[in-house]
Amino acid sequence: MTTPHTEPSGTTPAAPGVRSWLREHSELGVGLLLLVLGVLVLTDALTMNVDITQRGPVGPKTVPVVVGTGLLVVAVLLSLDVLRGGRGEAEGGEDIDLSEPSDWRTVLLLAGVFLGNAVLIGPLGFPISGALLFWGSAYALGSRHYDRDPLIAAVLSLVTYFVFDNLLGVPLPGGPLMGVL
Repeated sequence: MTTPHTEPSGTTPAAPGVRSWLREHSELGVGLLLLVLGVLVLTDALTMNVDITQRGPVGPKTVPVVVGTGLLVVAVLLSLDVLRGGRGEAEGGEDIDLSEPSDWRTVLLLAGVFLGNAVLIGPLGFPISGALLFWGSAYALGSRHYDRDPLIAAVLSLVTYFVFDNLLGVPLPGGPLMGVL
């Protein structure tokens, strides 16, 4: 007669069948996350106060309701697929050596660039802080073209500013360049 295996702390581990089933169906976690996000988006959209005079044919609730409904549909379809035996394919295109340590320098540089953009966008405006964001991100990710990168960053920032401010009607802070642009 065999005795059940106990952990060093004296507790009996979860049944191997349950642990293996959860491991084989781990994508259900993604389905659960999508379900929770869908419910949150729909709840927020449906409880939104909208003045009847502000509504047009497509009101401010339309896009969040569509997105929330889409999240729920994808969550259900993904969960059904996983329960029927479907599995996501392992990504084969990445050339990553998992034995190498994380590159914390790059992570910290990118975090600093994003934080700096958040702090500087008010006083400097988007064209300048955006150029610093684009150039700093390129530098953090390894680009060392000191003559080309700032020019590309400035062009990207100005194009982004004009598209959002003039074409889409989303006002971005212009900063000291407000009168010039």
